[in-house]
Amino acid sequence: MRNHPSTGSSIAPTEFVMSTLANNEGLRASRVCFSYGNKRIIDNITLELKPGTLTALVGPNGAGKSTLLHLLQGRLQRDSGFVECNSSITVMPQRASIDWTFPITVFEMVRLGGKTFKHQPGKQIAKQLLMRVGMEQLAQRRLSDLSGGQQQRVLLARALMQQTGVLLLDEPCSAIDPPTREHLLSVMREQADAGQTLLVSSHDWGSALDSYDKVLVLDNKLLANGTPSEVREKLSDMTCMMGSHCCG
Repeated sequence: MRNHPSTGSSIAPTEFVMSTLANNEGLRASRVCFSYGNKRIIDNITLELKPGTLTALVGPNGAGKSTLLHLLQGRLQRDSGFVECNSSITVMPQRASIDWTFPITVFEMVRLGGKTFKHQPGKQIAKQLLMRVGMEQLAQRRLSDLSGGQQQRVLLARALMQQTGVLLLDEPCSAIDPPTREHLLSVMREQADAGQTLLVSSHDWGSALDSYDKVLVLDNKLLANGTPSEVREKLSDMTCMMGSHCCG
């Protein structure tokens, strides 16, 4: 376990996280292409996500970030190329894609997103995850009564409820306040330290990306792939990517 600058302290992963993610071997993609009609959206993408790493996927609107996440999961059919992964993959969707007027509580939203666990009841795990994202006090609140930041916390807890080896997050820090960003990022770091492989899509570019192990820069093609400092050096002239937040 390690300390990390984004959190200031090490976080002890829970036992069920450690046992579930022990055999994760990451994810690899090679020469992946995808088109909508005659328009190429994803162009010859090759990448590798190593187990136990937290990777940022950055790029402007229309770069194909969400499309790439769904291609990696298999929700969309590739035109060509292949994806290799020895574990199940979860996608945390964008907040705007969820019907927050659906008449259930926060607890029900998280619990219903899970699967059957051999050693721990689903209710117990849902409670633990709500505590980890700071939503335990709002477990019985209706979804329609949540703020944007609270909705993002619930979505993360629901995604973690599935306990897959790979977690792909589609703009999890969009339009939320800095403290919530920091809290969500600390939970993501905890998951990576426990062995889960995480890829987090974002609009922004800036010093907060130092919180990640690697950064992928996408604009239909993969423009850069490396550590935050390596990518910053390569793309220092791309002012359209500059920002100050971990996610956007």
